[in-house]
Amino acid sequence: MTGFPKGGTRTSRPRLLAVRAAAGVIAVLLGVAGCTGPAGSGDGTGPTSGSGWAAGITPEWMSRQMGLPVPSTAGSPEAAYESTSRYDTGLLTFTLTRAEADTYLKENPPTGKLLEPTAAAAVPPHDFAHFGLPEPETFKDGLRYGDVCPGSNAGGPTALPSGVPEAYDTSEKRCVLLYLHAYAPDRTRVYLRAHYGPGTAPARPSP
Repeated sequence: MTGFPKGGTRTSRPRLLAVRAAAGVIAVLLGVAGCTGPAGSGDGTGPTSGSGWAAGITPEWMSRQMGLPVPSTAGSPEAAYESTSRYDTGLLTFTLTRAEADTYLKENPPTGKLLEPTAAAAVPPHDFAHFGLPEPETFKDGLRYGDVCPGSNAGGPTALPSGVPEAYDTSEKRCVLLYLHAYAPDRTRVYLRAHYGPGTAPARPSP
């Protein structure tokens, strides 16, 4: 028989319906809490479900997405890829000799003039801190930077589709921010950072 608890005491139908309704409300509230997650997630300030630092990212894979090569002579190549609810960020870094860095610039020229900072920027560690490195913006001496836009003919990403926000579209090419930091008399560290807007991020490799 329905409507009878284990002890055999009859439960009135109105009361049973009220209990079921209350249970349904609780289930909905729990479902909403599970979707929203902890404070800070879903607002671009922290990773959401299915986001954060991706596993299995290699310098070779990130190089292909950026359309910029990692020279065979590069030292300490590292790559990472992070997703948030607002945009994705691809990172690639390696070291070269000063002469190799100059050659790299000639083969991958920046759009416009290569810039030098007037002062070091106070930015919180986040992107390249993932590798245990300082952020390139925190350097003033020995730093040069600029946008490199390889375009579709360089074997990298194709032009962005129409409708992509301008922040992710420079002259219809996906550009990469390049920093060169001469950290030693004959060594230069190359920092590459690319942002991918919603709907334009490359498919990440399987872990």
